[in-house]
Amino acid sequence: MIKPHGSEELTPKIVNTDEEKESLLKAAESMKKLKVTSAAAANLVMLGAGYFTPLDGFMNKDDLLSVADNMCLKSGLFWPTPVVNISNQEIKFEEGEEIAIIDPNVDGEKILAIQKIDKIEKLEQSEIDDVVEKVYGTKDQSHPGVKTFYDQGKTLLSGSVKVLNFSYFEIDFKDTFRTAMQIRASIESKGWKNVVAFQTRNPMHRAHEELCRMAGERVSADGILIHMLLGKLKPGDIPADVRDTAIRTMVEHYFPENYVMITGYGFDMLYAGPREALLHAVFRQNCGCSYLIVGRDHAGVGDFYGAFDAQDIFDSIPDDALLIKIFKADHTAYSKKLNKVVMMRDVEDHTKEDFVLLSGTKVREMLSKGESLPKEFARPEVAEVLMKHYMKG
Repeated sequence: MIKPHGSEELTPKIVNTDEEKESLLKAAESMKKLKVTSAAAANLVMLGAGYFTPLDGFMNKDDLLSVADNMCLKSGLFWPTPVVNISNQEIKFEEGEEIAIIDPNVDGEKILAIQKIDKIEKLEQSEIDDVVEKVYGTKDQSHPGVKTFYDQGKTLLSGSVKVLNFSYFEIDFKDTFRTAMQIRASIESKGWKNVVAFQTRNPMHRAHEELCRMAGERVSADGILIHMLLGKLKPGDIPADVRDTAIRTMVEHYFPENYVMITGYGFDMLYAGPREALLHAVFRQNCGCSYLIVGRDHAGVGDFYGAFDAQDIFDSIPDDALLIKIFKADHTAYSKKLNKVVMMRDVEDHTKEDFVLLSGTKVREMLSKGESLPKEFARPEVAEVLMKHYMKG
């Protein structure tokens, strides 16, 4: 199986034994507490679950600026996006101190992790602007990822972490949330060597279904990992539980048995387009996948990125930056000429009128009115799941 990023083995920051967890929770009673942002909490879940191997914790200013400028830590390790704990609160602890991190997404002031504070550094507004511009490609706060980053604050708290739990993810999504360790173990138990990962924050329509099938066939994959984001999204996106049901329904009806693994991960969407596509590749490599499907406007939002910017960025990184390869996908749609889903680049004789194309807005409008989606666009079983959600709303 493919090796993890920058390491021979995964380096999860989760505390594994009940004994150590109880000891840390006891020690935390006398520690100073800090309730972090949802973004920082999501980073902790990813660190705990091994997805962010080989990182040890939150980045300091030097590493943050290096990641923004060069897509690598000061050590030279390739890394495309910030993994930071930034606060706008009054800081009442000192460098060298251990603090208890409070989960912002769970009631009851629950402790999510223990952080050793290596450095407390102030970020200048110009430095924040520079990071945002380079990571997101814009400083426009109508971009949801940009707004989230600006809203975090200016005090950077770096240092190693010990993660105590996986927040709400392992409770709310117990059948779907999986760590990188669990996914690797499942792949190994199945005897799969060549695995294609498909990233999604949306329900899967027929185009997505066929894209997974095409990619699997073209790279002779042993199996497909459908890996859905379970964390915070922007308003209007389909909730994770509805997506989960829709995807499971599609796989059950339309894929061979034991060919698809349906899993999810606990992270908030960045909407960082090309940079986030690189991050997706990093943690799919950590899951043991050989390929990641990168499609049109992967991890994008609005009109902030070009259709294939997320593919092109892979051509700009060093050859040895990642072991995982990408499967470059074009826009997929149902061809009325051929009576099947195709990648548009493969059918040069087609015009726009030869495809069944629906915008996201049109889909939501039809579903909210109780109208059936065309069978060429969505499987009827999947459309029914989505319609129930929209009619309920």
